[in-house]
Amino acid sequence: MIESEQEDEGREKMLRQACAKTRKSLIARLENWQDQRTWDEFYQTYWRLIYSVAIKAGLRSEEAFDCVQETILSIAKQSQKKLYDPAQGSFKAWLMQMTRWRINDQFRKRSKDTAMADAAWDDDRQTAVIDRVEDPHGDVLSRIWDSEWKKNLADAALACVKAQVSPKQYQIFECYVLKEWEVKRVQSELGVSMAQVYLAKHRVGAVLKRELARLDSDDDA
Repeated sequence: MIESEQEDEGREKMLRQACAKTRKSLIARLENWQDQRTWDEFYQTYWRLIYSVAIKAGLRSEEAFDCVQETILSIAKQSQKKLYDPAQGSFKAWLMQMTRWRINDQFRKRSKDTAMADAAWDDDRQTAVIDRVEDPHGDVLSRIWDSEWKKNLADAALACVKAQVSPKQYQIFECYVLKEWEVKRVQSELGVSMAQVYLAKHRVGAVLKRELARLDSDDDA
């Protein structure tokens, strides 16, 4: 039992340390091509974001996965050559542009695929999606990106929050705030008082707000 508790504390400590690392430091470490751990961390942090945007831009699932792989590979190549310059703009905007190019690549591959031409696709919709994605103003893709970026940011913040509060408080917060259960249902199913529900909402909510601000400031800088 003691060893199990020590292992749990060790994992929690590691997670807290990982959350303490800003995304800026993560990007800086990408210049080391051989640092597989950093690249794995980067992939886990951003693949869902890229995939979701690709899907909403009009790609099919397999195309979106290809887009993720090609985007990460392109970032790896640019990082090795140190082509990303924070002084030229935010990482958020840079990653969006990298993703946009790879989305466009997938649409071009689709248009060249003769087998795809025989499928029952709505050509008007495909053309419209491509035009919107390739729009130099990027209005539609920018809106999609901003929406998915916020979701990705929220997931990252929640992971950090979970490592900083007690499991019980997080469970209460998750049920009451995230799942939007009624107070009475939270009390009944979790066996807690009304005061505990509101206390968890206040404490966990404050930590979440702090983490969101930290991550948002770091990514947009």
